[in-house]
Amino acid sequence: MKLMLRPLLFHLLLFCATQTFGVKIQSVPEVISEGLIETELEKTVSLVCHETQVDEELVWLRNGAVVNLKEGNKNGQSSVCVKPIYDDNGATFTCHLKKNATVTASVTLNVTYHPQLSGSEEVAVEEEAELVLQCDIWANPPVSSVSWTLNGSIVDLTAGGFLLTNDAFTSQLTAKDVEKTLHEGTYQCSATSPKFGDYSKQFSVTVTENTFKFPLMPMVAGLVVVCLTVLLAVFSRWKRIKKCCK
Repeated sequence: MKLMLRPLLFHLLLFCATQTFGVKIQSVPEVISEGLIETELEKTVSLVCHETQVDEELVWLRNGAVVNLKEGNKNGQSSVCVKPIYDDNGATFTCHLKKNATVTASVTLNVTYHPQLSGSEEVAVEEEAELVLQCDIWANPPVSSVSWTLNGSIVDLTAGGFLLTNDAFTSQLTAKDVEKTLHEGTYQCSATSPKFGDYSKQFSVTVTENTFKFPLMPMVAGLVVVCLTVLLAVFSRWKRIKKCCK
């Protein structure tokens, strides 16, 4: 009977040890699921790591790099405060025992932010030149829609010879061979965030007359060639010129 109880007792002790020995992380805001913390840009996140058994030294890592901790913020309980920037989105913070790095706990930040669209910009472009307007639509979660208007109406890409390109970071509207009647006016770029709502930026575009540009560099290069040619010609005939002067 005693021989049968010994393995059972051993497994019970092992089970209790695995439940009580380790580290855990508490946070504000709280973890939403599977070690993920959702927060907004520049909103402080507080992380507290607890050692659940003995008063041992703790180590914090950010994406595998050691976080410097002050004395008194290492043993038994250790806290880290993060004011998230863009680079903190997706960053993983890990706490483990210094003596045993396998005793560990981790959380990952999901930093949300809206597109950086606001204000207005003055743009001057010459006739027959190229017009380039660009909006930053980088956001988390990604924007759900982007639109461009000219004087309050949706931009007619065909009529104005416009080209519109969008990626995860920017929305760009371009037009070649600018004409005053077609392209001058007030443009607005608008982006809709599923979390933060609508954001927009205006561009006041003025089309100026095409000015003649003097080809300075080609002219300078031509003059240099002419001068060198004259000097070489004079040098090659120097003996004859010298005889004539005697």
